[in-house]
Amino acid sequence: MSSAWLWLLCLSVPQVSVKAQTAELHVGVPENYGGNFPLYLTKLPLPQEEAKGQIVLSEASRVLAGGPFAVDPESGFLLVTKVLDREEQQEYQLQVTLETEDGHVLWGPQHVHVHVKDENDQASGHQATATIDVTIVENTWVSLEPIHLAENLKVPYPHLIAQVHWNGGHVRYHLESQPPGPFDVNAEGTLYVTKELDREDQAEYLLRVWAQNIRGEDYTEPLRLQVVVTDENDNAPVCLPSGPPISIPELSPPGTEVTRLSAEDADAPGSPNAHVVYRLLNPETEEGAEGQIFKLDPTSGSVTLGAAPLQAGQSVLLQVLASDLAGAEGSLSSTCEVTVLITDINDHAPEFTTSQIGPISLPEDAKPGTLVATFRATDADIEPDFRLMDFAIASGDVEGTFSLDWKSDTGHAQLWLHKNLSYEAAPSYELVVVVRSVLSLVGPDPGPESTATVTVLVERMVPPPTLDQGSYEATIPVSTPAGSLLLIIQPSDPTGRPLRFSLVNDSEGWLCIGDGSGEVSTARSLEGAQPGDSYTVLIEVQDAEEPALKASATLVLRFLKAPPAPDLPPAPSITRHLCTPRQDQGVLISGASRDPDLASGQGPFSFALGPNPTVQRDWHLQALNASHAYLTMALHWVEPQEHLVPVVVSHSDRKWQLLVRVVVCRCNVEAQCLRKVGRMKGMPTKLSAVGILVGTLAAIGFFLILIFTHLALARKKDLDQPVDSVPLKTAV
Repeated sequence: MSSAWLWLLCLSVPQVSVKAQTAELHVGVPENYGGNFPLYLTKLPLPQEEAKGQIVLSEASRVLAGGPFAVDPESGFLLVTKVLDREEQQEYQLQVTLETEDGHVLWGPQHVHVHVKDENDQASGHQATATIDVTIVENTWVSLEPIHLAENLKVPYPHLIAQVHWNGGHVRYHLESQPPGPFDVNAEGTLYVTKELDREDQAEYLLRVWAQNIRGEDYTEPLRLQVVVTDENDNAPVCLPSGPPISIPELSPPGTEVTRLSAEDADAPGSPNAHVVYRLLNPETEEGAEGQIFKLDPTSGSVTLGAAPLQAGQSVLLQVLASDLAGAEGSLSSTCEVTVLITDINDHAPEFTTSQIGPISLPEDAKPGTLVATFRATDADIEPDFRLMDFAIASGDVEGTFSLDWKSDTGHAQLWLHKNLSYEAAPSYELVVVVRSVLSLVGPDPGPESTATVTVLVERMVPPPTLDQGSYEATIPVSTPAGSLLLIIQPSDPTGRPLRFSLVNDSEGWLCIGDGSGEVSTARSLEGAQPGDSYTVLIEVQDAEEPALKASATLVLRFLKAPPAPDLPPAPSITRHLCTPRQDQGVLISGASRDPDLASGQGPFSFALGPNPTVQRDWHLQALNASHAYLTMALHWVEPQEHLVPVVVSHSDRKWQLLVRVVVCRCNVEAQCLRKVGRMKGMPTKLSAVGILVGTLAAIGFFLILIFTHLALARKKDLDQPVDSVPLKTAV
């Protein structure tokens, strides 16, 4: 009886050390336990949320199948299913995990140390005798139905819950609760609950009551009593924490699910106390389906889009009331909040603020790089990336005369002149400029507002005539007769347009000029002109079609003394060849013609260069007297070659042309032409000289190789000869 009392006492105080999930639990179990099995040892801290998996109990990396330990999957208690013997094994190192079918660990491992308590069940070698009084009493234990206690019961405590009775004397009662709970039993067998119960903390308790004698020995097996804590609606639904704002594109169709709200109620699952329904508080639903922005399913908590249009950039705070008891009277509720952000999509095409520009007039001589027009376009989208634009000339500029310049993020574009204009080629342009979104457009195609028309008119520009010289100078004898051609005035850039020449301030009336030819001649004899004097007139040229376009230059006549005789005056460095770079040289030209029909051989003659612009650029002709002129180079450098210089000679009313053959060459310091010298006969060329040199060096090298080879062979022969074959020198 004493040993039974000892293990019963140990069983009444289980040693359980519950720590965090990762901490080891310690449980003590008496050996040779004589009570009912299974024996509840301790409640494991399994996860509260539902997890699909199986509880695996193992010891020393091997799975325990068939005991002596097990885990109740419903209550989470660790059980011992049979008697333990400390002499066989003193302790057990158990491990509990929650795993999937493929072995993936969902929870754990939870380590449990089970210590088997020692009982005095082994003989010590000594014997003793005792007298035992045995009293047989009838077992009057009556099984009780499960007791249902309401949680949060507002009654005085301790509160009577049941009555047990052992039909015999000298009895006292002992109660244990698995898991430990606020229960007690008095000497009369009355069971009490000592404080309020909370179903959310523990839904069921297993009470065991022993009937013991005065020595603490059990009369029989304990009476098992189940206490069920009934649920009360004492927990309001709890909304899950709201995350970041939910983004919905602005053109999402009605019925699109925005979010699904979920509120958890800690009351008994499946009971009315945990039946949660939802109701939309904000934004308030307007009457009619067309005014609804959001729709809410009261049962599932699903929030979907209504028929009302959405506006990009709009932020809506959804407030939803979650109520238990299916929203009935007396229900508890909480407010769930979700922020919904309507995001922008690229559904607006950029549009020009002005669709018609011009007409804009541009002069024909406008330079490339001239700004023609400026465009501005807007985009109703909000996102900066959706407001990026590209511009292009869609039509009206086949030749690429214009170009566009823009920055995608500004909405501004500039039309520039890219090539020279030509009134004859295109007197006007009608350009169609389009603007497009850089990113792909969602929704309808761009409308007419995405195009702009620019009308450009080209103003015809006629440049004023220009003369080949800013001023002219001629030296003539005072005896020059009337009708003598002095010089020809020519434009510097002939355009083919007709020109008109005239003289201004010709006070003496000595000169005249061809209206269309520009030939300046003497109108009458130079009466009153004195040698050494000069006479200045102004020559004016006008465009025949545009008289306002004109230019002018001065003509200075310098008078010389009449020649005493027709003999030719000496000319400096008269020669038929000229040096380049230019030196003080020239060619004397005579106006007399060998053809008697052209001239009589007597002066006066007028000289002028031919109309070729290149000739007039490269050469200079100066009249020496009435019969001769002096031809020199006008440029510092003229290409060294033979040149034919045309010279127009006039006499009375006749004209003829002379071709002066001039050889231009490079000269030495003595002004003599340098000529190319060919190879002298009998002298070697460069190639033959190089061949001779290379052949000589090759021959020398060959002989050196033979000599060194011979020396090397001779030395080797001496080294190979035996020592005793060398003759000894005779000692004298």
